[in-house]
Amino acid sequence: MDITIFSPGIYTYGAMLIGGVLRDAGHQVCLTRTAIAPEGSLLLASLYSTQHLLDPAVRDLVRSHRERGGTVYVGGPVSAAPEIVLGELEPDAVVVGEGEETVVRLVAEGISDTLPGIAYIDGDRVIVTPPAPPASIDRALPLIPEDIGSQSIRGASAYIETHRGCIGGCTFCQVPRFFGRKVRSRPLESIIEEVRAFAAAGATRLSVSGGTGSLYASSGGEMNPEAFVTLLHGMAEVMGPRNVSSPDIRVDCITDEILDAIRRYTIGWVFFGIESGSDRVLRLMGKGATVREVREAVERCREHNLKVAGSFIVGYPGETGKDYQATKDLIADLFLDDVFVSSAEPIPGTPLADLAIKTPREKNPAFIPHMGEYRPLDLTESEARCFDLMMHADMYRPQIRLVTDEVYSAYLAEARKQGQDIRAATDLILRYSRA
Repeated sequence: MDITIFSPGIYTYGAMLIGGVLRDAGHQVCLTRTAIAPEGSLLLASLYSTQHLLDPAVRDLVRSHRERGGTVYVGGPVSAAPEIVLGELEPDAVVVGEGEETVVRLVAEGISDTLPGIAYIDGDRVIVTPPAPPASIDRALPLIPEDIGSQSIRGASAYIETHRGCIGGCTFCQVPRFFGRKVRSRPLESIIEEVRAFAAAGATRLSVSGGTGSLYASSGGEMNPEAFVTLLHGMAEVMGPRNVSSPDIRVDCITDEILDAIRRYTIGWVFFGIESGSDRVLRLMGKGATVREVREAVERCREHNLKVAGSFIVGYPGETGKDYQATKDLIADLFLDDVFVSSAEPIPGTPLADLAIKTPREKNPAFIPHMGEYRPLDLTESEARCFDLMMHADMYRPQIRLVTDEVYSAYLAEARKQGQDIRAATDLILRYSRA
């Protein structure tokens, strides 16, 4: 069967993985980043953002393909809310959760209430079959596009999966809800074989994915530093240390061995999800870490001569002006090498989504008009904090970044776009929660 897998904008690892599974099942598979699907092919839309459900290009592709008599299945992280996917896009079915085994059966057998892990509409009813068991973590090679080297996701051609699951319970994160909180790790030999395949296809840099990279081969919540070191060493032997990164790590999931390995076998950066300088907000977020642990983790990285980046989330429901100021103070103290700022976006299926729709609009920073110094810009409180923190962070780097008129405009546009996306996502989730 001819199958087109559409992964909007970028080749995600999940889309490549499903492509490899279907290829090995004997199908002709084409992977594309653009909203096209040849007539006569089965279309699989691998969607990783709630915003894809509202994207006119995605909606038009699904509608037009079905109008031409084609079949459309949707999968990916958006499947955490299958009712919303079915209501907004009207595909033939949704592959819910881990789809490697389900999608092969769905393509071969078609829609059935006896097939676990799918959702579809029967008359005026939404049918969601029982969950499929977790997919095998040891599998065939993904379908790697010939132009993978042209892709850059935070500097990497691809993020490869080393394990699934995360011990954390962050309320805004989908990973533990999608893959579970038990860590399932791939065999090292399988990972290195995949690295070689990516390198042969022209990938210029690979990054370790899986939520928190240093949890690779962990068991019962206990880290396995030796296994993680061996993993990075093996990747570096194929790609070269300057072409490997392992950025995403929890502040409470580092050891001296892990930090030494990152320095020796990667580009030498650590990316912490710091999120807030307020312990109260960190508790609201379910981070499981404190500001003190953040400070200690950054200091340890510096002792190992590593660059440190941090992500911060503003406008979380319940965040006060005092909480926000604590975040600004922490950024000034840490002097991070890079900072990423985002407003709190509710993702369906997460506790933050539930909180966002339960929080009255007059108390939700995503909807409250900002009445402070940026009032003339007509921003919400969340947008104003996002905009302000991006500029604030530029003042507290080892190399100060000047906020030129061009940078100012870019930051303002980004803050506004995030605000629009968050309000749209909140309205979408609320609409289906009332259905």
